[in-house]
Amino acid sequence: MGSRAGASFALHRAQRVFASADRRAELDARFELRTAEQVADALGHMKGALMKVGQMASYLDLGLAEPVREALASLQQDAPPMAPELAAQVVEQELGAPPEQLFLEWDPAPIASASIGQVHRAITRDERAVAVKVQYPGVDDAIRSDLGNASLLFAGWARMFPGLEPGPFVDEIRARVSEELDYKLEATHQQLFASYFRGHPFIHIPDVVSDLSSARVLTTELATGARFDELADWDQAERNLAAEAIFRFVFRSLYRLHAFNGDPHPGNYLFRPGGQVTFLDFGLVKHFTGADVDLFGRMIQAMAIEHDLPRYRRLIVEAGLLRHDHEFSDEEIEDYFGHFYGFVVEDAEVTITPDWSRETVQRFFNPNGPHASIAKAANLPANFVIIQRINLGLMAVLGDLRATANFRRIAEELWPWIDGPASTDLGRAEAAWLATQRG
Repeated sequence: MGSRAGASFALHRAQRVFASADRRAELDARFELRTAEQVADALGHMKGALMKVGQMASYLDLGLAEPVREALASLQQDAPPMAPELAAQVVEQELGAPPEQLFLEWDPAPIASASIGQVHRAITRDERAVAVKVQYPGVDDAIRSDLGNASLLFAGWARMFPGLEPGPFVDEIRARVSEELDYKLEATHQQLFASYFRGHPFIHIPDVVSDLSSARVLTTELATGARFDELADWDQAERNLAAEAIFRFVFRSLYRLHAFNGDPHPGNYLFRPGGQVTFLDFGLVKHFTGADVDLFGRMIQAMAIEHDLPRYRRLIVEAGLLRHDHEFSDEEIEDYFGHFYGFVVEDAEVTITPDWSRETVQRFFNPNGPHASIAKAANLPANFVIIQRINLGLMAVLGDLRATANFRRIAEELWPWIDGPASTDLGRAEAAWLATQRG
């Protein structure tokens, strides 16, 4: 792909030499779009870990040109599919018969294609509409190969950020991504969330069909709804409701279920009016201990509620986010880490904007920005690796929606140490549901 892009760039430069200013702008835009499509096509056919990088780049604002982000967005659900014969072969190997025999109806054309597998519609013999996720043949070897090179990649990252200890970080990435290859484990994760949120007024997780699932085939109840790009055309009030539902799902799961679905990207949601959201893809789930969740809570209390900076400093040293011998002042720590709590500090309505999400990404990945000194000194311990997808993936999604709400009051409903009263219509609906779950 690099060779093709390089050859295209050489031709592009030659064409620009004698072009007018307007013509140069047109040529630049065409080259940018063509290159973006080449990148998306290459990553889409590679599948696996590198395709996941493309998915993340499509919704994290990393300074990419808009045509590149738009092209990469196709990787969220519409990557190049495998041939129908290959999908049928995997189903037969895993479940013992061709899909045409196992199901009353089987659609050989996938409805979604992602980094590890693609999804087909089917009707079971007892006439249930289902989604059947089929793993790409050989993707397990490809991902393990990618992960085998992860130490080399993150060793380079550690040189840019000297505070980072790459060993535990890489081990955590390897463990979680490797788990995504096991659809039996994913089925267990998904059913945990489906059972916990059963009957919820606006959060829906499709049930697993266990007798039609295996290590490389996962069959679940078929869900319907609008995709994220369609949600962009809905009015702001509907986008706010969708954002609130996502926010409640993430933090109720974390603080009450002690589990976090660690792949919050736009392709994993389906939307219906009134804040109804279906959550898909539970391959990357991180389970936290009570001690982990307690630490997250104490950090929130110190920074966002009590504004006790010396205590927050002690907590991040205890957590391993900063070395004990760092020389940063309380003000510098607040300036850097306070950003991540900014939307829940004030008891007021706030809007999470793309600019705010962009700033979040910059604090992690820009070694030369205004916060470079702390960014270079900070570490990311194993139990914080996946949780940072909240700061990156979730907040990027909410930023794209320009989500507006009093997130402090909503958070107080979800924080176990406060367990505050319902503050919105969705909160009141959730409280009524919770009242039926107390036993």
